[in-house]
Amino acid sequence: MNAKRTFYQLICLSTLTGITSAGFCQQPQWDKGQTFMEASDPVKADLQRWRSVQPGLHSSFVSIDKRYAKSEVPGVTLERTAHVTGWKGERLSAQLLLWTTDSIPGVKVQVSDFTSKNGQKLGAIGYARFERYILTDEFGPGCGKRKPGDFAASLSPDLLDDLSSFNLEKNKVRPVWITIAIPRKAAKGTYAAKVQITAPQGKQQELAISLDVQDHLLPEAAAWTFHLDQWQHPSAVARVNNLPMWSEAHFNALKPQMQMLANLGQKVITATLNKDPWHVQTYDPYDDMIIWTKEKDGSWSYNYQVFDKWVSFMMGLGVKKMINCYSIVPWNNEIHYKDAATGKFVDVVAKPGTAAFAEMWEPFLKDFAKHLGEKGWLNITNIALDERNKEEMGAAFAFIEKVAPALGVAYADNQQTYKRYPNSRDVSTAVHHPIDPKDLATRRSKGLNTTFYIYCGNNFPNQFTFSDPAESVYAGWYAMAAGYDGVLRWAFNSWVENPLVDSRFRTWPAGDTYITYPQARSSIRYERLLEGIQDYEKVQIVKKRLEQQKDTDKLKALNAAIAKLNSYSRHEGWNDDLNAAKRLLNSISASLSK
Repeated sequence: MNAKRTFYQLICLSTLTGITSAGFCQQPQWDKGQTFMEASDPVKADLQRWRSVQPGLHSSFVSIDKRYAKSEVPGVTLERTAHVTGWKGERLSAQLLLWTTDSIPGVKVQVSDFTSKNGQKLGAIGYARFERYILTDEFGPGCGKRKPGDFAASLSPDLLDDLSSFNLEKNKVRPVWITIAIPRKAAKGTYAAKVQITAPQGKQQELAISLDVQDHLLPEAAAWTFHLDQWQHPSAVARVNNLPMWSEAHFNALKPQMQMLANLGQKVITATLNKDPWHVQTYDPYDDMIIWTKEKDGSWSYNYQVFDKWVSFMMGLGVKKMINCYSIVPWNNEIHYKDAATGKFVDVVAKPGTAAFAEMWEPFLKDFAKHLGEKGWLNITNIALDERNKEEMGAAFAFIEKVAPALGVAYADNQQTYKRYPNSRDVSTAVHHPIDPKDLATRRSKGLNTTFYIYCGNNFPNQFTFSDPAESVYAGWYAMAAGYDGVLRWAFNSWVENPLVDSRFRTWPAGDTYITYPQARSSIRYERLLEGIQDYEKVQIVKKRLEQQKDTDKLKALNAAIAKLNSYSRHEGWNDDLNAAKRLLNSISASLSK
């Protein structure tokens, strides 16, 4: 199953970059039963309301901005048609809902070929995935230790599964996510397809979906300008797949997972310099990528074999703008080395500014810079820090500048450190601690990168498993509105103990640690984040065209729509403003000739 899934994910997701034709992106046919059991719903169903529902299977298109409770009768207006608009090379989404008062086994949802009125075919570019319900909780106080019983639990539809059929439960809802990958060579025009819902017993249902392909081409993901930095966690992939760390089998399992990240336009490779820099804040400790050895004569040697293989692997997937290496200031200031005399690892506390720090880090940084130069990676590598205090950061920056000035620095900043070190190559500040627009403009003029980050401490916009789906899109538009180059999120795949069933974790709101699922399963959060990044790229292209054509009226209208989204607080009408801006973007791009 995993091999088939890997092939499917690489084929379908590669449509975004034009590697293959969209004809391969059709519903895979897995054997029944190759799945997992969802958790029981903590929220009891209102059986009285279900008794008012007519027998049989019900279906309707619904908004992609809403999550639908598993045990609640959906209060929706029936919609038998859906309409989507996009550019060549763009990936679009729609959502339909199934609900029934009876158990119905073997339900299938399939999307036909997209065909124009004159018979021109785009082929099987649409496919359906059943949404799976994951245990989630609530924001509460945000960051901090938490016990499941202290927060209200519920089921949230998020994971997109690849089963070809699904057994619908009595008095339950089952959402279905529709993905449409427009081929890069598609002709402009309107196309239509049928969404067919079938079961071994019962009448087939049919919904209609139309697609407008605009005469514009979205650049390939590797060429996107949006700076996406989602931290990778290789150790989690090894644990979930029960594979030896850094083995060939491990890298084979990493490939489809990290290909998904590359297809979002990821720009940064997350690497480690020593032992787990976050002091086991995650379920899986980060494994060493570089082995430090103190030889018997007191000299130092460094084994970069895993580091080199990891960086080369990620670059091979198209992630090659930056290598951010954590951390010269780990969370507990503890590093370790292998003692050649004993063959054992020795733990050392080395705080910035101390003799122990200089003794450990100076020979390493000099050797590391030399190695990076030999590999051709020096000018894209940053020594990275995560939310350390200003004294430690200041001492670390001064030390790097002294012993290895060719290395850049990158850091997540919640203390306006960028004001004291204005030439830092890569800076990210918490979304609710925004950078002054003048400072953003100055950094951009110098070619320096600046992003905002979302984390357990901000409830909007975010990507928890209980977050509104459109918040993932909002991140891209907020970056435009506030003047950032992109967004940082601390974990792409730092999975909890049982990520397919329960997204809750011991210290943060549910879903904070990952947005994709094992075996390269996608999620609503992933798909909507992709949507927001695509929007960002489209806006840059449209603005440039409007400037070239000196269409100040449309440019002013687009800028005004974007400006409404310059808020990091949840407010009335934010989702309406977002959708209005998206409609305006589609309208303006439709009016522009190729």
